[in-house]
Amino acid sequence: MLFCKTKLLFYIGNLPSWLQGTLLRNGPGIFSVGDTTYNHWFDGMALMHSFTFKDGEVIYRSRYLRGDTYKDNMAAKRIVVSEMGTMAYPDPGKNVISRVITFLNHTVPDFTDNCGNNFIRYGKDYYATSETNYIRKVDPVTLETQDKVDYMKYLAVNLVTSHPHYDKDGTAYNIGTSIAEKGKTKYTLFKVPDTTAGDKANASPALKNLEVICTVPCRSLLSPSYYHSFGMTDNYFIFIEQPFKLDILKMATAYMRGVNWASCLKFCPEENTLIHLIDRKTGKEVGIKYYTEAMIVYHHVNAFEEDGHVIFDVIAYDDPSLYNMFYLNVLKEQSKTSAMSVPKCKRFALPVQTDKGIDVGDDMVKLQYTTASAVKEKEGKLLCQPEVLCDGVELPRINYDFNGKKYRFVYMTCVAMSAVATKIMKLDTETKERTEWREENCWPSEPVFIPRPNGEGEDDGEIALHVINSNPGESGFILVLDAKSFKEVARAYVNAELHMDMHGYFIPMENYDGCLRSMRGRQLPQSECTLLFAGL
Repeated sequence: MLFCKTKLLFYIGNLPSWLQGTLLRNGPGIFSVGDTTYNHWFDGMALMHSFTFKDGEVIYRSRYLRGDTYKDNMAAKRIVVSEMGTMAYPDPGKNVISRVITFLNHTVPDFTDNCGNNFIRYGKDYYATSETNYIRKVDPVTLETQDKVDYMKYLAVNLVTSHPHYDKDGTAYNIGTSIAEKGKTKYTLFKVPDTTAGDKANASPALKNLEVICTVPCRSLLSPSYYHSFGMTDNYFIFIEQPFKLDILKMATAYMRGVNWASCLKFCPEENTLIHLIDRKTGKEVGIKYYTEAMIVYHHVNAFEEDGHVIFDVIAYDDPSLYNMFYLNVLKEQSKTSAMSVPKCKRFALPVQTDKGIDVGDDMVKLQYTTASAVKEKEGKLLCQPEVLCDGVELPRINYDFNGKKYRFVYMTCVAMSAVATKIMKLDTETKERTEWREENCWPSEPVFIPRPNGEGEDDGEIALHVINSNPGESGFILVLDAKSFKEVARAYVNAELHMDMHGYFIPMENYDGCLRSMRGRQLPQSECTLLFAGL
């Protein structure tokens, strides 16, 4: 028997028969080891979850990511691997030589492999990922931790985003930062083909076939921009070089100074935000220089092209206060979260062609449906001002079939008054209409759109998420909403503790079946698998 079906739990509603596949979720799950505790929520050791939808049933399982970080911490019975917001110091009982080695390791840090941010796919393999040069291959059926993969073996990048893009053919695109590589700090866009000709087609990892698309020089040699995602259309990449920077010199001395690496991030509000528009075919930037006022962006929503413009939507902040809101001592005192900069969903419009007849001070955006502007300045630069579509939102997801194309709907969490989401919403970017789902004393995760096969519209599908529930006598639950009406379709309560997490990845059943075939003859531990729906 492949699945250990242990207990039928209380459920409400009926799942559509076409909903077949697995939703993977990733986020921090362990915050204390022995007498030591992480300072920041993002630092917690990764806990992976999966919800498998098949024939009216949902099967839930979870496992900790058992990477080197997990093993080293557990073996030492204390936190010994540093994270971004938590610097780990040696046991006072260690000898002088051990302490010196620890110091040197932190001066030129070997980053953690605690990949607790998201899941990504390269070729036929799935990986847990954060933003370091390490990713961890994961079995999507059992959630077993497998090979540790170092991007540096294939490309000189120290940091890589956890939000790649994918073409219809399965090719993945991503961007990473090379710190002082051959005396230069640069950003590198690369792609990983899904398959290649000949014997290489089944090569694992697919990163062996990695191809560099282009590099963008960093405007500050020792202070590269922090970024979490990027945009892509059919013909362009959009990379935002924001004045939120990682000070490399401060990072090299952080351990000696007794501070964490997060303190080496600096926001420079007096500087502009540069917008790089890169031609996918040539790998070169377009000739126009775009910029906007200082802002911080973690998540791109979507981007598309229309009438000689590239339009892109992002979630933007006025300052870096969001990160500070997730220190554990702040999360415990929710009243302090009111200091968080309210995130805004902003739309930018970039004219791709310059018109020599346009005077300095003129707006080059000619689209009628947006108030976004791009005003010509001296030396051909364009000052881009966005349209604010809505505010108080984060963790945007769309129907990915519309990625890089003109779209209408986006699904997000609502975080206006707190760093922790209290409800989710559907935004119609054309009408600005908002539709919300909320329940008292419940905290929803990022909403993931699952398209109906051969669907008839952009919002023809379901929204899947899990919800942490603090109502007395009730447990957390997996929730499915109709994406069009935003009405509840079904839910199932989980007899296990659900954790607040970061991001998720849905594997359609046709892809998941290939994973299942490789699992025949193996059985999951009963403690790690729970049947939620049955016989609906």
